[in-house]
Amino acid sequence: MGEIILPRRMFLWCMAVIYLAAFVSLYVQIPGLYGNEGLLPARWQLRYSGKPLLDQLLSSPTLLWLGPRLGLDTHTAMELLCLVGAALSLAATLVEGLRDSIVFFCLWALYISMYQVGQVFLYFQWDNLLLETGFLCILVAPLTLIRGSRGVREHDRVTFWLIRWLLFRLMFASGVVKLTSRCPTWWGLTALTYHYETQCIPTPLAWFAHQLPVWWQKLSVVGTFVIEIAVPFLFFSPLRRLRLGAFYLQVLLQVLIILSGNYNFFNLLTLTLCLSLLDDQHVYFWLHKADKTSDQKNNSKLWPRLCYLLELSVWALMIHGTIILFDLQPNATKDGISSRTAFTYHHFNQFLKTVTIPSVWIGVLSLTWEMVRSMFRCACVSGFLKRFWGTVQWTLLAAASASMFAVSLVPFTYIEYDSHARLWPGVRQAYESVDRYQLVNSYGLFRRMTGVGGRPEVVIEGSHDGVEWTEIEFMYKPGNLSASPPVVTPHQPRLDWQMWFAALGPHTQAPWFTSLMYKLLQGKRDVIELIQTDVSQYPFHQQPPAYLRAHRYRYWFTESKADGSYPQRWWRRVYDEEFYPIVHLGSTFLESMLTQYGLKDKSPPRRLSNTAVAQVVRWTRSQVRGVPAPTLIWTLIACSATFCLFRGLRSRNKGTEKNSLAPDADAIVSDHTKNVSDNCEKSDEQQAEEEEEHNGVNSEDEVEENESEEKDAISDEEEEEVEEDEMEKEDIPEKEKF
Repeated sequence: MGEIILPRRMFLWCMAVIYLAAFVSLYVQIPGLYGNEGLLPARWQLRYSGKPLLDQLLSSPTLLWLGPRLGLDTHTAMELLCLVGAALSLAATLVEGLRDSIVFFCLWALYISMYQVGQVFLYFQWDNLLLETGFLCILVAPLTLIRGSRGVREHDRVTFWLIRWLLFRLMFASGVVKLTSRCPTWWGLTALTYHYETQCIPTPLAWFAHQLPVWWQKLSVVGTFVIEIAVPFLFFSPLRRLRLGAFYLQVLLQVLIILSGNYNFFNLLTLTLCLSLLDDQHVYFWLHKADKTSDQKNNSKLWPRLCYLLELSVWALMIHGTIILFDLQPNATKDGISSRTAFTYHHFNQFLKTVTIPSVWIGVLSLTWEMVRSMFRCACVSGFLKRFWGTVQWTLLAAASASMFAVSLVPFTYIEYDSHARLWPGVRQAYESVDRYQLVNSYGLFRRMTGVGGRPEVVIEGSHDGVEWTEIEFMYKPGNLSASPPVVTPHQPRLDWQMWFAALGPHTQAPWFTSLMYKLLQGKRDVIELIQTDVSQYPFHQQPPAYLRAHRYRYWFTESKADGSYPQRWWRRVYDEEFYPIVHLGSTFLESMLTQYGLKDKSPPRRLSNTAVAQVVRWTRSQVRGVPAPTLIWTLIACSATFCLFRGLRSRNKGTEKNSLAPDADAIVSDHTKNVSDNCEKSDEQQAEEEEEHNGVNSEDEVEENESEEKDAISDEEEEEVEEDEMEKEDIPEKEKF
């Protein structure tokens, strides 16, 4: 594999952008989710028992313990942490020198501080993935703030390899759990016929994807299995083109998911992980530049041909296996390709037992190879001090990488019980000791397909008199049948997401829903802004409703008409059942639910602080209040990306100017060299003449008899030289005029 300087720089920049989106998205929702008047106040999670600060940090690793020391309540401290995280990530996006290990450690510490008190609204797999990737950034990023250098380190390959291993675990586990769950839609290859309309927040393109024929949907499921289960093994291939092929297949899958669903920063983060499969040579290919670092030349044609044959064999074997395992056959009656799962659960379980441990050993061998290469590069560094310092760095980071790899085996082997049981007990103990920090996690997306009988959706209705009811429409989740599905990536409206989960079961499985009903009856503005950023769009913005209730409906995408035209509505629905009974402030049912779930605020919140920091935090909140979160996030990303683009073009123009001046400088140097050479030639001629003259004058002992003859000859030569000098002097003015 070639150099990884450019992919590593791209990875760190993308991580800064993702951190920016994550912090800003969370910041705008803090008052409604975790504020003193929010759904689940964060101050309930922090029990100030008078223990030393270190003990509190060990019990619950969050910087919010420092809030009282700064004179801030928990709500204000959370906003401050989010603002600091957004500012740091924005600075790291703009300035390459700030994409540093220390900065990424601060970003990770800030986000895990929010995660510790986030409760159900922050318990998503992408939050875990961001924390794990963010911790790996501490190892991948250079230590520029202390060393003052962004140069390439000999051990960069070892730490950057951990990103590739994380990508492998994420994709392989996501594919495996779809089949180990025994979900009939995944085994029947019909999952995507329901997915587009049943996912949490679909995009407008999801409606069009839902209209595709069934045979294409089933073929898409087959492609998903291949990309998520088979292709990840190519991540560790020694053949470069196989890794690049795996890269583009992963990008294809993630882009299609982004186009059809709003999954916040999750797919963008997965695309960022895919950069670990690239090298400088391919990035230069994108930029239409020659790879200056590539000096590998092989005049032999045998090796490239063998590589081509091996690559073709791998792809042919993968295609042939797909055809056999899913019984792909052309279907002339439906003008498509028929497919079915041609293996059983027992066969797949045997496959898992066969490949899980070997995949671990593949990771061991791949990591060992990167360590050996990096160690060899350290040994080749010139200078004793540089070699010694590089070896020390390699030793520390190689040990850290090996430790991270070993600990990650615990959640990775969750997919197969026997393999998990064979792990060394010391590895499990190490995992348990770091589990609270979310350094490594288990993954498995879309384990079971929901909404097979129609997408369940909870609709809240309010009334002033208990007779006429008005639906409360959310900004993002489906509700209004005529409202177009939104595009909100990379923002995650966490209340809308939890409403989707709440609809899958009874309200008793979502205790926060009772808090939502209670806060809406009280007319809490912070909670209302989670539903409608523009409060004027909320139907009860002038006066809170006296009564609330919630019903469950079944939603489906509408179908295109027979003549090919599009319907006026995006959705159709039917009534299912009552989800939450009619309640009002002081009702027995509501009070009992609040007491049962501990949602009654027994202790009054702390008095708002008037410190300078608190005033700045409140002023910042007043400036962004009412601005839609996607607009705010994309504005910051667009501005930072534009700044980086202009700076790159400026540096490129400077490089072009230097290159344009280079020929002139070369001409000057060549002219100067030519003049010097001419002068040298003239001096050589003069020296030759002097030598001839000197050689022509022999010693007095040898030329006494011919002295007179030589004097005559010398006088004749002198006369000729004088005549030539006079002629040259006459020619000088003409040359100067020319």
